[in-house]
Amino acid sequence: MKVAIVGSRRYENKKKIKDFVFKLKEQYGTDTIIVSGGCKTGADKYAKKYALELGLQYEEYPPFHEVHNLYCTMPSSRYGKDFNMKNFFARNKIIAGTSDFIVAFIPEGVEANGTKNVLEYAKKLNKKRIIIS
Repeated sequence: MKVAIVGSRRYENKKKIKDFVFKLKEQYGTDTIIVSGGCKTGADKYAKKYALELGLQYEEYPPFHEVHNLYCTMPSSRYGKDFNMKNFFARNKIIAGTSDFIVAFIPEGVEANGTKNVLEYAKKLNKKRIIIS
């Protein structure tokens, strides 16, 4: 089961994310793959942290203007491009497309435009979407 965990850069309730990742492991076992956009803060940061701590597989899809890393599943030639806002949208589309369902962690009252973009792509693909505040 491939589960995208996305959310606001300002999401700091790490207990909710840890508990959710733990439940995924209980439900789907160690074949669970956590997918994230690789942001160094917020929901992405905790998705990576707890996936790895709990022994789950982890895939990262940073925007193409960033550097390829150990967790990127796409070829390194896709990375290191010039900065362009379109890189975020392309990455979001890949995250939605590659995942079986999407979980978005968004704090109350926060506009999370990138997260909403992933959810919109997921909706078009008829993927299950869960939003947690």
